[in-house]
Amino acid sequence: MPAMPSLALEFPPVSHVTEWPSIFGGDGPLAVNKVVILMWISVALVFGLFYAASRKRSLVPRGVQNFAESIWDFVRDGIVMQTIGPEGLKFMPLLVMMFCFIFVTNIWEVIPVAQMPVNARIALPAYMAVLVWLIFNVVGIAKQGLFGYLKSVCFPPGVPKALYILVTPIEFVSTFIVRPLSLSVRLFANLLAGHLLLVSFIVITAALFTVGPGLAIWPFSFALLVGLTGFEVLVAVLQAFIFTILTAVYIAGAMHPEH
Repeated sequence: MPAMPSLALEFPPVSHVTEWPSIFGGDGPLAVNKVVILMWISVALVFGLFYAASRKRSLVPRGVQNFAESIWDFVRDGIVMQTIGPEGLKFMPLLVMMFCFIFVTNIWEVIPVAQMPVNARIALPAYMAVLVWLIFNVVGIAKQGLFGYLKSVCFPPGVPKALYILVTPIEFVSTFIVRPLSLSVRLFANLLAGHLLLVSFIVITAALFTVGPGLAIWPFSFALLVGLTGFEVLVAVLQAFIFTILTAVYIAGAMHPEH
């Protein structure tokens, strides 16, 4: 009886599945690698979608226009109107572009050949979090003035004055440090964890297939891989939604201080 081939599992190191060499050679902050190329393509896809949707607008939307308007309506009704209200409609272009861009950069994880979510690298989530931080702070200062904004942030109403010694530093750190940090880390960590999990199951499934496609456990492993891929698509949408709605919540808080 021939011996069954051994099952050899060789998991790539984390750096192998998240770091990519420069395409044109050289290193440094301006190096162009696979992640940068995917980010550029994401920008082009989002811009192309809304450009194509706006070229031949009609009262009864069809095709690309219908798809783009569905996204617009989703962000308006599900995010802006629920968090900011009618006053937040002027932020619609920002929030729609943010939702679409984050989704596209996330969904590369399940696209053949690409198979790398751009936000699994901390640079882009951190940049977007800093951008959100600047926006809601500028909005708060513009609406309330510098000292009025700092007062509303650090001295929330309804708190006994003696507790301000404890509450004020907590509110300051939460607003000016924790918010951008949590925004970036949440997006980065979820996409990185999902990417590593997907890579692990791909390695396991491929190793089982090399043992023999008739191996009883292989179909279950493959089915689990398909299910996990579908779950990662859901995560891509959910993380884009969470980042966008938190941005709207922070803007709403800056525009409408508690009384």
